[in-house]
Amino acid sequence: MNYQVNVWAMQKDMPLKVLLIEWQQRYGADSLRLNLCEQHFQAVELIALEHPKLSAYIYTFAQLPLHYGIDLKYPLAMHNIIGENENQTLEQIIAILQTHLFF
Repeated sequence: MNYQVNVWAMQKDMPLKVLLIEWQQRYGADSLRLNLCEQHFQAVELIALEHPKLSAYIYTFAQLPLHYGIDLKYPLAMHNIIGENENQTLEQIIAILQTHLFF
């Protein structure tokens, strides 16, 4: 994530803050880049440092409490995976992020 971003100061849903803090604790604050243009209160977009055309859009709207949805974005839009990973737990989201953004 962008090291200048204070996760606690962000205007985001608390489960998203928990996810970002957990990721920072495990992998470091600069392991991913955060799309700072994303303005939805219940969503964040994380971008791979090595491959900036790979990203993951994580959201909490329309999910069970303490669960997440995640859309996976690829360089070719036809390969994007949208709406297929919903109501995932924190550990499931972290595993998906590891696989998608770090292959």
